[in-house]
Amino acid sequence: MTSQEIKKTNPKNPHCVTLENRENLVLSGIKEVDNYDENTIDLCTEMGRLIIKGKNLNIKKLNLEFGDLEVDGEISSLVYSSEKAAGGIFSRLFK
Repeated sequence: MTSQEIKKTNPKNPHCVTLENRENLVLSGIKEVDNYDENTIDLCTEMGRLIIKGKNLNIKKLNLEFGDLEVDGEISSLVYSSEKAAGGIFSRLFK
């Protein structure tokens, strides 16, 4: 099966979360990162909006083509919204 055929059969990247020792976070199924600083990362996943909170948060790797994100720092919470995000920051500004 070619990569084109795989994309046609599975149009979305599966969303997966791996948190190790509350310091290393690996995510897949990331659509976009809307905002981030050392205490908060606000992003859109295949499963809806996700807010990551902590201290000294650092994005080690971001690849939106494959939907991958790696974060390190002191992670205190992962909070999903109940609704799926329709778009990025601009779509929220111009409602």
